[in-house]
Amino acid sequence: MNPTRILQVALVDDHAVVRLGWRRLIELEPDLRVVTECGDGAQALAALTGQDAPAVDVLVLDLSMPGSNGLDLLRQLHQRGTGLRVVVSSMHDGPAMVAQVLRAGAAGFVPKSADPQRLIDAIRTVAAGGSAVPPALADAARSLGSRLPHESLTPREAEVLHHLLAGDSIEAIARAMGLSDKTVSNHQTLVRQKLGVGNARELLRYGQEHGLID
Repeated sequence: MNPTRILQVALVDDHAVVRLGWRRLIELEPDLRVVTECGDGAQALAALTGQDAPAVDVLVLDLSMPGSNGLDLLRQLHQRGTGLRVVVSSMHDGPAMVAQVLRAGAAGFVPKSADPQRLIDAIRTVAAGGSAVPPALADAARSLGSRLPHESLTPREAEVLHHLLAGDSIEAIARAMGLSDKTVSNHQTLVRQKLGVGNARELLRYGQEHGLID
């Protein structure tokens, strides 16, 4: 890669403070520049594929956003054949989630808990045509093969998912399974992380898309 070339970066995250932090971090680097930023997937799709779309080398993308989420955007960009290189940065960093974003077309994954320099390194690596995924996560994601995210749930997590998709409350699930409310809540968090969803609406959509709702 020509060291004098400025890499054009787009940011997509629904939290303005996160985008500001990313922008400040990225623009400390002489070879990186943020050219556009968006707060949700639908806005980003329009900005990145419209007639006046800026030239973008790398998209830095969050997953959990209202409306059209990060995975939706990844799939839409891939379907449109944009060839855009994408680094996902998310708090949902389980192997099933990483496997899902890689299948959807991402070239890099950086947990939001990672050292900020990891994001900078990932942007440069992905822009150069490489892959930027932490080795342990990459190995764990590969071990899942072609399994769908919900197929990696434990039996208890799968049962919790069934209840959640039926519209049951945490308290009702706890009574039905003979567990404490806190335990069920913890299972719900793990299920959402493994499926790559951030809230009840995204979970419902996942269930509909994968035929899990009667």
